[in-house]
Amino acid sequence: MDLHAERIECAMPDGPPVSGMRLGPVEVFLGAQSGKFPDGNQVIVRGSDAMAVFDTPMVANRIATRLADADLVILGHVHEDHAAGLHLLPHVPLHVPRADVDAIRSLDGLRRHYGYSPGVVDAMVERARTDFHFVPRPDALAYDDGATWELGGLRVRAIHMPGHTAGHSVLLIEPLGIAFIGDIDLSSFGPYYGDACSDLGAFRRTLTRMLDLPARAWITSHHKGIVMERAGFSAQLERFAAVIERRDEALLAALREQPATLEELAARRFVYPPSFNDLFVPDVERRVALQHLEALIGSGRVERRGAHYAAMA
Repeated sequence: MDLHAERIECAMPDGPPVSGMRLGPVEVFLGAQSGKFPDGNQVIVRGSDAMAVFDTPMVANRIATRLADADLVILGHVHEDHAAGLHLLPHVPLHVPRADVDAIRSLDGLRRHYGYSPGVVDAMVERARTDFHFVPRPDALAYDDGATWELGGLRVRAIHMPGHTAGHSVLLIEPLGIAFIGDIDLSSFGPYYGDACSDLGAFRRTLTRMLDLPARAWITSHHKGIVMERAGFSAQLERFAAVIERRDEALLAALREQPATLEELAARRFVYPPSFNDLFVPDVERRVALQHLEALIGSGRVERRGAHYAAMA
């Protein structure tokens, strides 16, 4: 089947329509600013027997009527911005990667998923509840790598691609070769691996596998939306992955100036620009810097001297 992107709209009674694209039986409704956080892009897959919804970002609340006939919801991973519309579908079966499922089943699970310092994590969980309509789903069903769902003429296959979270998975629509790649979002911000459930090493390994996906169209949760050409996807993936190496080099440059503690390095901001401030930023900067330091120690480019880290000569 040839894939041709067709523009679609969902009319709103109290505002402008929500725009999107259709690839045959797959609809992608774009969140605000092309799904930029805190919004995201909503994917709906219609088989002859069942309709599946991938994630439920903020835009889901604007197109609730399009989701009303959902037979199942599949999350590619758990974060508050990907569960902001789940409250619309409380009785629809929910499938979640096994390594992330505790974070959707309870607020305590979400706290462990974030892993921030006590005051910060409590505030973030409250933000998830109030700003993202987060409601725990203790009935959520865990799925594993290779899980499949038959929709009638279409099959969804889960491919475990961890790093962003421990359970982060690509959802591949077969036989169309359309891959929902979630928060491997090809953005200029680059990969995010700042939570307790995140892992830099796993993210690096995931990025090396992405071009092996049997896909011919790629859908991101944020920013890009749909990418239709392999060459374009490859180039964008390379730029996205290069952000990790730039963070390595920036950290090494700081240590070449003088040895530094983890706190001193985190204060220099290797993830967020100085103009961006939020309560979680110090925790994320520490978590990211520590993972880079551990990798650089492993490769012999950094050594630890008591509480300080130093670049190797």
